[in-house]
Parts: sequence; C-alpha cells; structure tokens
Amino acid sequence: MAAERTIELRIRRQDGPEAAPYWQRFRIPWAPQHNVVSALMEIRRRPVTTAGERVPAPVWEASCLEEVCGSCAMLVNGTPRMACMALCDRVAQPIVLEPLQKFPVVRDLIVDRSRMFEALKRIKGWIPIDGTYDLGPGPKIAPDRQAVMYGLDRCITCGCCLEVCPQVHRDGGFIGAAAISQALLFNLHPTGEMHKEERLDVLMGPDGIADCGNAQSCVEVCPKDIPLTFAIGEIGRQTTLKWIKDIFRR
Repeated sequence: MAAERTIELRIRRQDGPEAAPYWQRFRIPWAPQHNVVSALMEIRRRPVTTAGERVPAPVWEASCLEEVCGSCAMLVNGTPRMACMALCDRVAQPIVLEPLQKFPVVRDLIVDRSRMFEALKRIKGWIPIDGTYDLGPGPKIAPDRQAVMYGLDRCITCGCCLEVCPQVHRDGGFIGAAAISQALLFNLHPTGEMHKEERLDVLMGPDGIADCGNAQSCVEVCPKDIPLTFAIGEIGRQTTLKWIKDIFRR
C-alpha cells in the first residue's frame, strides 16, 4: 500500500520579542491547492509536531488571502513572499517558514512593521484635503500620469522590499523603497504636490535617498510589480533639482 502523501513544514518559532527562537516540524496530509496559509490553518487544527508532541499552534498574520493586505509576508524557503500566494506543490519540502528578519519579531511568524508606517508619516504619505466643505470635482490628471500613479499605488506595505535591501537594518538605516515610491505617488498628485518640498526635504536627510545602494533587489521581490527602481530614480532627479534650487535661494 502506497504511503500517504504529506506536506512537511519546518517553522521557526519564537514565544515573544525577547524569547530565544527555536524550530519545530509539522506534517499535514497533502491536499490539492494548499498554500502556506492554508497549511498553517491545517496545523492549527491539530498542532502536533512530527515528534508526536502537542504544542501551541504557530501564529501568523493573514487577512485577505489574495495578495492585497500584505500581512502574511514571511520568508518561505529563505525568500520573502506572500504566504497566501506560495503554493505548497511549487516549493521544495520541507517548507521552511521564518519571520521577516528586518523587523522585530512579535511572536513566531508575526513581525512589527511599524517602521514602514512611521516612514509614511515622515514623507506625508497622504493627500491633504479639507473635508469640511465641497471642493468640487478636483483636479484632472492626464491618462499617462494616471498610469504611472496606478503602478505606484499598488503598494500593500508587506515589507518584502525592505527585507531584501542590504541598506536596511533592523535597528535603523535607509528609509526603503516603499516609502520612496509613495513619496513619488503623492508628489505626482496635483493636490498632494503642495507637500512635495517637505517630502523631498525628508528624503534628502539622514537615511534618505542618498543611502540607496542601487542593489535593485527590491524590484525583484515586490509581489505587486511596483516600479520601485523607477521611483527611486525619479525621486533622485527631484531631490537633485531641489538641491540646485535651494542653492540659488540662499
């Protein structure tokens, strides 16, 4: 009689931010179209290791299950990717799952991505409008600019671009491609442009655009195919022009 087909996962566990990490192996029955998230759900139903020990179920984040929310980003066999899109039949086993390394671990596969949201605050990643009265239809945006903005607007704040960037460190460093691409997005908006100078000032400062080492790893792993290297290049052009203008303003 043929052996039952299974899926084996090796998961890096950590019980809290200050706890030491450790590894556990799990094996679940194979089923068609299992992705990493559904495999983790199966383990949660019966959290027993391959050694036969019943343990607390691994914890992770997930929401949309369709590569939109960005919350299930983790290392799958050493590569940062969205767990909901990682089909078990298409990755080598045992499937090794680890939390992203450039962010503080909260527990198991959950990390604290606050640095990404703080970066968005720094570059004023929003459109400043006053909702207390009718502003009318708003400014028109040319179709070619809309196309560029749509490409940048797909960011899901997953953190994959920061994970692979050699200039990003857990305790600080380069602001990262995600924030730079969002700065460009809002600089291209006719209303968001009113804060363009402030955004560029931030990106010209410490941990800004000058820290980019042009590794281009970010654009390779982005799950939404955002033109990150284009955004970095364009922001580089805008900051250079601002630097020249600032010289003549003195």
